[in-house]
Amino acid sequence: MSIRDWPIKRKLTAILLLISGLVLLLTSAAFVTYQIVTFRQTMRNNLATRARILAANSTAALAFANEADAREILAALKYDPHMLSAALYDQDGRVLATYPAAAPAGLIPAAPEPDGYRFEGARLVAFTAVAQGENQRLGTLFIASDTKAVADALRLSGLIAIVVLGIALLAAYALAAALQGRISAPILALAETATAASTRQDYSVRAPKFGEDELGMLTDAFNQMLGRIEEQKKELQQHAKILEQRVAERTGELEKRAAELQAANGELDAFAYSVSHDLRAPLRSIDGFSQVLLEDYAAQLGDAGRDSLQRVRAASQRMATLIDDLLKLARVTRAEMRTEQIDLSGMAREVVAEIERTTTGERQVEFVIAPGLEAQGDSRLLRVVLDNLLRNGWKYTGKRAQPRVEFTAQDENGDRVFVIKDNGAGFDMRYADKLFGVFQRLHSAAEFEGTGVGLATVRRIINRHGGRIWAEGVVDQGATFYFTL
Repeated sequence: MSIRDWPIKRKLTAILLLISGLVLLLTSAAFVTYQIVTFRQTMRNNLATRARILAANSTAALAFANEADAREILAALKYDPHMLSAALYDQDGRVLATYPAAAPAGLIPAAPEPDGYRFEGARLVAFTAVAQGENQRLGTLFIASDTKAVADALRLSGLIAIVVLGIALLAAYALAAALQGRISAPILALAETATAASTRQDYSVRAPKFGEDELGMLTDAFNQMLGRIEEQKKELQQHAKILEQRVAERTGELEKRAAELQAANGELDAFAYSVSHDLRAPLRSIDGFSQVLLEDYAAQLGDAGRDSLQRVRAASQRMATLIDDLLKLARVTRAEMRTEQIDLSGMAREVVAEIERTTTGERQVEFVIAPGLEAQGDSRLLRVVLDNLLRNGWKYTGKRAQPRVEFTAQDENGDRVFVIKDNGAGFDMRYADKLFGVFQRLHSAAEFEGTGVGLATVRRIINRHGGRIWAEGVVDQGATFYFTL
C-alpha cells in the first residue's frame, strides 16, 4: 500500500514521528559534534600544559647535556597511559633523550619540527621550545599522545545519543498516537457521515462538530450541504409524485385515444371494404356496359358517341386503379411486419423480370442490379418498395433512346444507403418535398400515367422499418432515390 493510501491516523502519526525523529537526529548530531570538538580542545590543552611542565623541568639537563637527567624526566610520562612517545633535542637538533628509552624509529622524528600542536592520524603531537629565560633557547621538546580518549568519548556520546533518540521516539510515538486523534477524529467523522449518506441515501445524518477551528467550519459547511441535498431530495420526490400522477393521467388519456383510434381504424376497415366492394362493382358495371355499347352499337353512336364512351371507360378504369392504390396504401399502414434477412438483389431481379414480362415488346430498358445487397425487413413490404421505385424508373425513362435504371448501395456515416438511379425525365428540386405526398405528381398524366400514391406508399413502408427516404433529381437528366432501413 502506498503512502497516499494510508489511513489518516497513520499519516498523522508518521508525520509527527518523522518531524520528531529529524529534530532529535539533528540535535544528537550537534551534541556529538560538540562533544568531539570540546574533548579534542581539552586534550590539546592538557598536552600543552604537560609539555610546558616537562620543558621547564628539562632546562638544566639540556644546559649541561645531561642525558641521564633528561631520560629520568621523560620517564615520568609512563604514568600516563595515553603518552606514546617523547624526545628532547638540543640546540643543534640532536636527540638527547627519548621516551621510551628504546623507542622505535617511527615514533620519534629524526629532527625537531616547528613549534605547535596538531593531530596526525590517531595521535596528537606537540613541539615545544625549552628555554632558559625569555630569549635563550636550549632545545626542543617533542611529545605524542594517542587519541583513544577521543574515540571512547565519541562511542559514549553516540551510545547516549542513540538511547536518547530511541526513548524520545517512543515518547513521541505515544504522544502522537494520543494527540493525532484531535485532528483525525473530525476528519474520520466527516468520512463516516459521507459514507453513510452515499450508501444509504440518507441525507438526514449530520457530522458531529469537535471545535470552532477550520475543521469545525468544514463540518458546518458539510452539514449545511447535506441539509440542502435533503431539501432538494424532498422536492424531487414531490415532483416525482406529481410527474407520476401526470403520467398516469396522460396514460389514461392515451389509452382512451388509442381505443378511439382503434374504433376509427375499424371504421376505416369497414370503409375500405365498402370501397372495395360497393364502389368497384358499379365501376365494373359502367366499364362493362360501355364496352357492350361500343361493340354492339358502335355504328349507331357515331364518332362523338364512341369517343364519349371511350372517355367514360378510361375514367372508370382510372378510378378503379386509384381505389386499388388507396386500398394498398391502407393495407401497408396496418399490415403486421415480419422481419427477416432479405436478398434485395434477388428480389429486385424478380421485380425486373415481372416488369419485362408485362411490358413485352414495348421497349428495352437496361437494368443494372448490384449483387449481394441484403437487409433486415418485411419481405412483402420491401417488395412493394422495389416494385414502385423500379417501375418508376422504367416509366420515367420512356422518352430516352438508351434508358438505364441502376440499383446499388453505398455507405454513409456508418449507415447502409440503397440507391435506385435512372436517366429519365428527372424533376425540379424545388418541388422535391411534394414527391412523397398522396396524389402529389410532378408530371401530368398525359406525359406519364400514374395516381400519385406509389411514392407515398414507399415512404410509409420505409418509415415503418425505421429508415428514411429522399430523392435528388435534375430535369431531363434523371432522378436518384436513396433509402435506409
